[in-house]
Amino acid sequence: MDRKISLTNQPDKITTGNLTVKLVESSPAPSGVELVSSYQTNRVGDPMDLVALAQQVQKGDDYIKANACNKLVVIADQIRYLQEQARKVLEDAKRDADLHHAACNIVKKPGNRYYLYQRPSGQKYFSIISPKEWGPSCPHPFLGAFKLQHDMSWTPADEVEKRDAEIAIMDKLLSEQMALPLHTGPNFRSLME
Repeated sequence: MDRKISLTNQPDKITTGNLTVKLVESSPAPSGVELVSSYQTNRVGDPMDLVALAQQVQKGDDYIKANACNKLVVIADQIRYLQEQARKVLEDAKRDADLHHAACNIVKKPGNRYYLYQRPSGQKYFSIISPKEWGPSCPHPFLGAFKLQHDMSWTPADEVEKRDAEIAIMDKLLSEQMALPLHTGPNFRSLME
């Protein structure tokens, strides 16, 4: 038995629980063409179809919310990472500025190591003599060894090997990029070889 339900004044939305499902507005003359029978365009079918429609709308809302939350989590992680990077940049800049202002009676040249000591007065100064070279007659407390880089930044002695490896990778990348013909994309081939 075919059940037919027809509503002449069909609502444009149906509310089930706390969810409102919007229905397509009905028109007796869509696009200006008068319909002989508007039954097929204005009827409401099985009530279970409306429940399924409401469930589909709710499911769509849930997926949209979950996707937005996932994207926001990724952005929040990136923000935390960038904040950490910014903090490190500022700390390195402060350290580099402090080291450039340390007393030194020689002209500092990039690529060389310098040894930082502190006098009893609190004055910090650079020397080219390492604590090992001083031996037991080292006159002042040793604070650390640093390499002056070509960009005038300072690298602590325990990080020099890592920094030199990073610079070598960048040099290799740049030299491979220079060898490319014009109008080609980036060449990252054999970067880590």
